[in-house]
Amino acid sequence: MKRTEGTIEKVLVAGATGRTGQWVVRRLQHYGIPVRALVGSAEKASVFEADVEIAVGRVGDRAALDRAVTGCSAVISALGSSSISGESSPAEVDRDGVIRLADAAVAAGVRHFGLVSSLAVTRWYHPLNLFGGVLLMKAAAEKHVRELFSGEGRSYTIVRPGGLKDGEPLQHRMLVGQGDHMWNGWTNRSDVAELLVLSLWVDNARNRTFEVVSGDEAPQESLDYCYDKLS
Repeated sequence: MKRTEGTIEKVLVAGATGRTGQWVVRRLQHYGIPVRALVGSAEKASVFEADVEIAVGRVGDRAALDRAVTGCSAVISALGSSSISGESSPAEVDRDGVIRLADAAVAAGVRHFGLVSSLAVTRWYHPLNLFGGVLLMKAAAEKHVRELFSGEGRSYTIVRPGGLKDGEPLQHRMLVGQGDHMWNGWTNRSDVAELLVLSLWVDNARNRTFEVVSGDEAPQESLDYCYDKLS
């Protein structure tokens, strides 16, 4: 399905004030797609322009999530933990927060769920799991999203980037893989955002989980080709 004006309704961005989440908001705006940003407090909403609708709520509050997803056709989650314990831990955010958000999205009739995960997410022995089991928590969230959004008019796209960096989108050739066989690499946050926004209308993005890292510097007209390589 190609993107045509007016074909995509409002998209909720969770983790919208994070660096990746802010890029998701910008790329949605680039394509003229209405955005609702989920923020933890009204004060954090100051990073957005006036045309971004704001929903205030925390991922631990199911009622707030129910309100946030109402009227949205898709959700893109860029949630990420910021500490190893407490309400910002991997267990509370990367696992339970994403799971709670996905549950609320299904209940509200959301048709597509995009998720930022991580390279090496299936490797329990990875050193990153020393930090609150972050990859294990992300893997559990992935599994839940796949189970909820497979079939019945719903779909998902799960992007597993390498180490995240800042920079403008569409400036590097992207390398993609499946099966979690990539061991290292880095990925621009802006390109992760671009891929998740493209997943709203690229048919081959539906029900795909894949890894992506940035390759050689080379201006790109589009990242659609990344989805052509997936099965």
